[in-house]
Amino acid sequence: MKLGLTALRATVGAVFFAHGAQKLFGWFGGPGLDGAAKGFDALGLRPGRRNALIAGASEVGGGTLLATGFLTPLAAAAMIGVQNEAIRTVHWEKGFFVTEGGYEFNLTLIAAVLALAETGPGQWSLDRALGTERSGSLWALAALGAGLAGPRLLERLAPPAAPAAAPAPEHDGGKQEVREAVGSAR
Repeated sequence: MKLGLTALRATVGAVFFAHGAQKLFGWFGGPGLDGAAKGFDALGLRPGRRNALIAGASEVGGGTLLATGFLTPLAAAAMIGVQNEAIRTVHWEKGFFVTEGGYEFNLTLIAAVLALAETGPGQWSLDRALGTERSGSLWALAALGAGLAGPRLLERLAPPAAPAAAPAPEHDGGKQEVREAVGSAR
């Protein structure tokens, strides 16, 4: 089981790390923080920059912790939180199947990190080497609870987002005023 748990941890952790690095740094063909912020704003997750930073940091940090098998329940909570929010804000209304933009993949990732929180990171992990391993049903349920409650708590603690400002009209040297004056004179 050493190899299986290590492969699962490393793979799922790397997937999360890569998605977070796309958001934060523009790595792996991602939009970077500015592009991710615009995307979050477009989804109504305002302020987009703050939300993109939280999601990206949760994915990079949680993915790194999971891949190395360090503080595994905390890693699981961070990743469950990101996937919970993704399901709630983007995928739920599209149904189950990922082919329609649904939440099937997100749910699979939640199940994988929940299983790792319950079974533990395995023998080949930093938690085991450092004596910090915490696992079992209670740790898994704590990770699930934190992942489900975390995004709601952040929403309540964060100040309300200011509405997006309308873009300022470009100055056309008075041409619009002339057109309006000519139009009203007719």
